[in-house]
Amino acid sequence: MDTPENLRYTDSHEWIGPIEDGVVTVGITDHAQDQLGDVVFVELPRVGSTVVEGDAIAVVESVKTASDIYAPLSGTVVAVNEVLDAAPETINDAAFGDGWLFKLRPDDPDDRDGLLDAAGYRRFVQEEEG
Repeated sequence: MDTPENLRYTDSHEWIGPIEDGVVTVGITDHAQDQLGDVVFVELPRVGSTVVEGDAIAVVESVKTASDIYAPLSGTVVAVNEVLDAAPETINDAAFGDGWLFKLRPDDPDDRDGLLDAAGYRRFVQEEEG
């Protein structure tokens, strides 16, 4: 399971990139895309929408199931990955790269520090799997 050290993670399997110019990039983890299987459709939030931490704001559909994506932080969506409209499988190919979902300007950037670090996420996944 790939878990980059420079990211933060949620217990609902989203990753949050480092803050750059007041914005974070959000995607789903390698573990999440592996569990979903082949991604066939992605419904992303609207640019400009205000989101609240923990709210379902996007959907990733695979050949197996559909899964809600939750806002890891409260803030405003400033960009979405339009590549996923035509190539949703990019999430499977590069969950931590070109398969990012959206960019968010957090209301409080320090909230990112309260999320799981890579080691904490790996422990969480191991506990979740039993």
